[in-house]
Amino acid sequence: MERSCCSRFRFSRVVGLIQIFLGGFVIIVSLTSLLRLYHGGLFFNEEQMCLRFQAFRNGGSVGDYSDFDMKAFSDRVTEVLSQMAGLQEKLESVVQQIEKEKSVSPERSISKSQYQKFLEEEVIHPLYGAHISLRLIRIPRKEDSEDGSPKEDPLINFFTVEEIRKYISLKENRLGKVNIYGASKSYNSIGHACVLMKKELEEYMNYDIGSYCKDDWILAQRLMINGCDPLPRRRCLARASRLYMKPLPINESLWRLPDHRNVRWSHYRCGNYSCLSSINPKRGFSKCSGCFEMEKERLKWVTNSSLRADFLINDVLSIKPGEIRIGLDYSVTTGSFAARMREHNVTIISTALNIGAPFSETIALRGLVPLYVSLNQRLPFFDNTMDLIHTSVFLDGWIDLQMMDFMLFDWDRVLRPGGLLWIDKFFCSRKDLDDYMYMFLQFRYRKHKWVVSPKSKDEVYLSAVLEKPPRSL
Repeated sequence: MERSCCSRFRFSRVVGLIQIFLGGFVIIVSLTSLLRLYHGGLFFNEEQMCLRFQAFRNGGSVGDYSDFDMKAFSDRVTEVLSQMAGLQEKLESVVQQIEKEKSVSPERSISKSQYQKFLEEEVIHPLYGAHISLRLIRIPRKEDSEDGSPKEDPLINFFTVEEIRKYISLKENRLGKVNIYGASKSYNSIGHACVLMKKELEEYMNYDIGSYCKDDWILAQRLMINGCDPLPRRRCLARASRLYMKPLPINESLWRLPDHRNVRWSHYRCGNYSCLSSINPKRGFSKCSGCFEMEKERLKWVTNSSLRADFLINDVLSIKPGEIRIGLDYSVTTGSFAARMREHNVTIISTALNIGAPFSETIALRGLVPLYVSLNQRLPFFDNTMDLIHTSVFLDGWIDLQMMDFMLFDWDRVLRPGGLLWIDKFFCSRKDLDDYMYMFLQFRYRKHKWVVSPKSKDEVYLSAVLEKPPRSL
């Protein structure tokens, strides 16, 4: 009885001491933050503060802090203080609970292992997390900048996961040398929309370095689709399917479905290729519903159709005989257009995201080249390099006109003079047709083929083959 009372007394006294320590720690956090601001040169009179944190209205100052993210800095300090306040409230609650149990059951005691577990989980870990959060705060200093003006790494105080902070921070070249691009330092880039998906991006970058990555490709794709693109590189090992089989030889792979064991089927509704049939209403995707049925795919672009908007590959290639060598297929596809063009000695890169089905893996397993990009991203090709751009089942009437405008100008950038833009059965509502026709015609391409045909009562197809004119300046 006496021993248990002493045990409870010691525990209550330790908790009380921890509360006193926390109060001191909060004061230290506040003083440390103020001290770091002082060393950053931020404690001046009102006029000097305005000069340092805001650009002059007449053009700005060389040594100002206009680029410093004060909101992110404030959020980090507030986060640490909130952690401390939450820990103190939890400890006060524990003390009250102990006092309550003491009056109800005086003989109850706390074992040494329980006491140790409590300190580790409820005190030490939260304190360590707050300590790390405080140490991660960066204040830009003049001596760290080449021109004497304090510069902050973009978003460095916004993110708290160490791996992503390492990724986005400035990388100085070794020995001050200039790299092959003529720069002395480099930044790894991420899309600005990552700021709006902080929780998801930090989850994506929270992994064990050198170990296997989590099976989170669907999270990565969701980040890309929502504008967090390009994603940061990771230092973990990508997962593969458990039973990866030898792929088919190229003379067999073009028009045969791959072995389903070579695909990671996690996060899909289906678990094999047979489930992806267009007759299965629960296949998990709607665009390009027959893409995984090779018998139907083999008939596209080579057999006559009753639909006027269907063009044949031979007819399109005859417009520029021998000139079409490389191109891009910007469609929802499993690579069938690229496979058919390969038979004509034309190399096609196919864009693909895995929207409900393994489109990208299927293209690669057929021996073709997938490009895993979202529609938000600038095409990773230099100007005037592509002989052909083909698009089908993608830029339909859902797309915003301004977004479409940016995309079409990017296509125009990579398409060489004399190259062909093949619009393959673009469809929209009749009332929107004039708007979309203007989008395609604004570049003053030469019309080789131009067909508008009905799709339904309220919708129409538009198919065209247009040639980019020379622009010598």
